[in-house]
Amino acid sequence: MPALVGVSGGRDSIALLHWLHGRGCKQLVVCHLDHGLRPESRADAAFVQALTKRLGLACETARSALSTLAKRQKLSIETAARAARHAFFARCARKHGASVLFLAHHADDQAETFLFNLLRGAGLGGLGAMAPVTQLGKLHVVRPLLGIWREEIDAYCAAHQLTWREDTSNAGRDFTRNRLRHDALPALTTAMGRDVRRALWRAAEVLRGEDELLAEITEGLQMGAELEVAPLREMPLAIQRRVLLEWLRSQEVGDVGFEEVERVRALLTEVRVAKVNLPGGRHARRRSGKIFCE
Repeated sequence: MPALVGVSGGRDSIALLHWLHGRGCKQLVVCHLDHGLRPESRADAAFVQALTKRLGLACETARSALSTLAKRQKLSIETAARAARHAFFARCARKHGASVLFLAHHADDQAETFLFNLLRGAGLGGLGAMAPVTQLGKLHVVRPLLGIWREEIDAYCAAHQLTWREDTSNAGRDFTRNRLRHDALPALTTAMGRDVRRALWRAAEVLRGEDELLAEITEGLQMGAELEVAPLREMPLAIQRRVLLEWLRSQEVGDVGFEEVERVRALLTEVRVAKVNLPGGRHARRRSGKIFCE
């Protein structure tokens, strides 16, 4: 069965493609989306197409008007790019009947994602960063390089004499991730007197496991339109928060985060509080020992 592999033309994705092909994956469909943000992006696409042809693999390329899309939908460039990639991969999967997508995220990406989400105030779901296998619609997304560091990828490319395209935007400071990579992580390394990347990576691994445990614990709980206050009040704090988060999402309350969960949790403990505001003009109310949305 065909499998998709995202290839930007950069070092990481070229190493992944070479590794997969060398392991006998001959039904790969190379997927390259040109966001059109750099003058050399068309040359990147041509490079990927030429490499794919030499390997005898199928190739899907597309170009997105990313700046226009971001402005029209009032999204950041990073968010709009992610949405465009997801839509592109979904189209490629339908066309080729593929159910697996390989991506080249590696250990440095994992450490940066953890730090990014930590500074956003994310919970366990965000601090767990990227999982080796996730679901994107009907696609199983597989990240084989999550335990591999950038210098190991460099060594692999050198050993196999691989060539790739340099994304000049990675050296700039326009995007938050670049500032974390070039400024925050080196500053933290200097402050701690050691390379902090591995500590961040380990923390993400530990917290993702704990997030999966909490999800498993709460998965079997029945959550209808109303929640019983008494049993919820007896649950550990972490379980309370997880249950309320999933319940609010099930009630289609948008933009649910820590603040919204804590407001609703106050209905469990604060006798004087019987109603709290939620996004979108919604309310959570306690009455007769039950919590419900209105």
